[in-house]
Amino acid sequence: MAETSSPLIVIVGPTAVGKTALAIEVARVLKGEIISADSRLFYRGMDIGTAKPSLAERQGIPHHLIDVVNPDETFSLAVFQREVTRLCDEIRMRGKLPFLVGGTGQYVMAVIEGWQSPEVKPAPELRAVLQTWAEEIGGDALHARLARLDPPAAETIDPRNLRRTIRALEVIFTTGRRFSEQRLKAAPEHEILLIGLTCPRPVLYARIDGRIEQMLSAGLVEEVKGLLARGYSGELPSMSAIGYQEIARFLQGQISLEEAILIMKRRTRQFVRRQAAWFKPADPRIHWFTLGDRTTADVIELIRKELADG
Repeated sequence: MAETSSPLIVIVGPTAVGKTALAIEVARVLKGEIISADSRLFYRGMDIGTAKPSLAERQGIPHHLIDVVNPDETFSLAVFQREVTRLCDEIRMRGKLPFLVGGTGQYVMAVIEGWQSPEVKPAPELRAVLQTWAEEIGGDALHARLARLDPPAAETIDPRNLRRTIRALEVIFTTGRRFSEQRLKAAPEHEILLIGLTCPRPVLYARIDGRIEQMLSAGLVEEVKGLLARGYSGELPSMSAIGYQEIARFLQGQISLEEAILIMKRRTRQFVRRQAAWFKPADPRIHWFTLGDRTTADVIELIRKELADG
């Protein structure tokens, strides 16, 4: 039984490295429950393109923050932080060990570093102007403007996340200060054990290519077609996720399926590089493990040692 003071086990690493499988195996042995820190898994109906763990894979291991909103709804960082705190308390009260698992660096770091967003009230008129500006010059160009004004903020915001780009600019123009300078950090609400999973880059790229091929075989095109048929616009932030945007463009006749696959692979490699900026090999907080036959046993041994020492 886990004590109510047991640490939050955080498992991070690049996409497709095997975090989900590792977390499920470890949680099964150590009687844990898994909280997803992959922002793509929040959305209902987006299963194949997000590599969402199947119900069979989740069998016997409670998973949280999966399928919590529709593709046209938002699940903000602040709500995510509150939900993680609530879930950790509930999991510990059940005598279980909480695991936070995922590759969305911003969401993970917000929890382990106790981020507090700038207390700047929304400015609807300014936001509308920025939205119009984005429509005129494009989301990438607007993100480039942010990069000139506040490089650290731009580094942490995906160029395709127009909502967050606009919010950062809104705060900058409202306060006259960089958005990145206004993010406060507090002591995290949890004791943290941070575990990283990695593998050689060529191996990872091969795993990525294999995953994309498997998604297509599993029906990714049909999944995206269904989402579009239900009225979810390809312009939604959720639909800008890797795979969904490219397949939507294919279905709309803008690119071929072959081009879509190539772009998916290229964007995923770019995403891996952005993840590396969040989860650095030299970060002393992270206990790194290389994917291999003994990885699961070694991770379990580390966690048991930390629990015993704690």
